[in-house]
Amino acid sequence: MHQPASPRKTVVAQSPGSLRVAFAALIVANVMLAFGSWFVRLADTGPVASAFWRIALATPILLAAAIVGGWRPQRLSRGMWVLFALAGVCFAADLGAWHIGILQTTLANATLFGNSATLFFPVYGFLAARALPTRMQGIALALATIGAALLMGRSYQLDPKNLVGDLLCLVAGLLYTFYFIVMLRARERLDSLPALALATGASILPLLLLAILLGERIWPHNWAPLIALALVSQVVGQALLIYALGKLSPLVVGIALLVQPVVAATVGLIVYNERLGAPDLAGAVLVAVALVLVRDRPAPLAPAEAGSR
Repeated sequence: MHQPASPRKTVVAQSPGSLRVAFAALIVANVMLAFGSWFVRLADTGPVASAFWRIALATPILLAAAIVGGWRPQRLSRGMWVLFALAGVCFAADLGAWHIGILQTTLANATLFGNSATLFFPVYGFLAARALPTRMQGIALALATIGAALLMGRSYQLDPKNLVGDLLCLVAGLLYTFYFIVMLRARERLDSLPALALATGASILPLLLLAILLGERIWPHNWAPLIALALVSQVVGQALLIYALGKLSPLVVGIALLVQPVVAATVGLIVYNERLGAPDLAGAVLVAVALVLVRDRPAPLAPAEAGSR
C-alpha cells in the first residue's frame, strides 16, 4: 500500500535582519575559505595529508562548540548516520582532489574551479523548488557566469602546466556541490554546528587512508599552516558557510562562492606575484553586482518535518 506523499516544503519566513546576518556570515565565510589554498601551499606535508590535519584538528573544536551551544549527543536514525557518512566521503574526496590540484595551478584557478558549485548548486536549488529563476535571479546568475569567465579567462590561456591542476579542482567543485546538497538535508534536522561537526568527523578516516595510499608525508615539522588551515578554513569558514546554507537560497550561496577566487587572486598577487589583469577586475565587479542583486533572497525550502524523507 502506498504511503501518502510527504508534505511539500514551504517558503521560510525570515526577517530582513536575519537575512542580512546570514548574508554577512556567507561573505565572511568565503573570505576565510579563500585563504585555504595559500595555507595548503605553505604546509610541509603532502596535500591530502594537509586536508587530513585540517579536519582532524578542527573536529574536536567544532564538537566542543556545538556542545557549548546547547547541543547534546543524541541517538540518530540510521538514515542520518548514512547522511553524515555520505557528507564525510564527499567532503574528503573534495578536499583530496582540491588540495592536490592547488599545487598544480595558480591560487586563483584552484579557488575558482574548486568552487564551480557556483553554477551547479543554484541549478539544484531551482530543480528542488521546481521553479524557474525570476528575471532578477536570471540576470544575477548571468552576471556571475560572465564574471567567472572573466576571472578564469586570463589563466585559461590553457597553460599545459596548469591543466591537470585545473581539472582536479573542477572535479573538487562537483564533489563540493554534492556535499552542499547532503548538508542541506542535514541542516533540516540539526543546527549548523553539530551538523558540521559530525560531517567533518566523518571525513577524517577517508582522508587519512587516501594520504597513506598515496605515500604522502603525514607528520609535519611546521604546524602553523595546518593550524591556520583548521581554524580559518574549517572552524570559522565552514561553520559560517553551513550556517548560511540553511538560511539563504542556493543561488545566493552559489554566487557568493565567487568571492573566494577574488580574494585568492589578491593573495596570489601579493605573495606569489600572480598578476591580475583588467578582465580579473571586471569579473570581480560583475560578481559584486550579482551579489547585490540577490543578497536578500531567503532559502526557498523550509526544514522538513522530522519524519519526512
